[in-house]
Amino acid sequence: MIDHPNISGGGGNAASRLRSALPALSDSERRVASWILDNIDLAIRQSMSAIAQTIEVSDTTVLRMCRTAGFEGFTDLKLALVRDSGERPARALDQATEVEGDFGWANRVFTANIQAISDTLTMLDQPTFTRALDLITGARHILIGGIGGSGIVAQAFYQRCFRLGLHCDAPVDSQLQLMHASLLGPKDIVVTISYSGITNDPVLLLQEAKARGASTLCITGNQRSPLARLADLVLVSVSYELRSEPMAAQIAQLTLVDALYAALVARAPDAAQMNEERMVNAILPKSIR
Repeated sequence: MIDHPNISGGGGNAASRLRSALPALSDSERRVASWILDNIDLAIRQSMSAIAQTIEVSDTTVLRMCRTAGFEGFTDLKLALVRDSGERPARALDQATEVEGDFGWANRVFTANIQAISDTLTMLDQPTFTRALDLITGARHILIGGIGGSGIVAQAFYQRCFRLGLHCDAPVDSQLQLMHASLLGPKDIVVTISYSGITNDPVLLLQEAKARGASTLCITGNQRSPLARLADLVLVSVSYELRSEPMAAQIAQLTLVDALYAALVARAPDAAQMNEERMVNAILPKSIR
């Protein structure tokens, strides 16, 4: 088991770091971060007091948001935004809102998903990713948990691990997840997926896993959540949601899952190909001719 948690997210450009911090911010802090993300060029030229007055919050709220997002202060954030100003993609989220009609919504969703994947890659910590692969490949058993929309991602990861011949399971029922976790040991790993990181069931799952000595990995959009604080390793998914349902986050998390799968395949290509051929041959008779 890993002794010290490693939360990724120290890297990335300024905008990505702000978006990754959104779930951990208070309502007033989130208003500040969202305004800066929507008005980056203006924010670079404004003072902290001017921005606070525009958003109708205190200077302290702006400063607290900066520090929660991992910056030393407002000046540090502005300098980071200036450094990144020449690297921002031409297609920003606010540009998508200018398109009206049915296709406008399609444009907004595609743009949000593209941005989520790009930001998640920017925030991906290479040592953490490699350690996650080491834990997964070295585990005697892998238990994968997630509920609601995150449960869809959990099932996707389970199918990928299963295709590689890894010993794993992913009960859909949260009570069953806890029962399975109670039978784990130090040679096992629990992987939990949760966008918010504050849902009770995944937290209980990691608590049970740690009590049994199992290693823990979580994929979450909130790197300062109770779930992230419990996990040995954290992979951060970043998204800037258009609605309350975290659709872009799910795409980012699925992409992280695919990245883990591709890297696992690359570690044992012969075994992966053999498993793939055996499964294809097993289901081939069910194909319509």
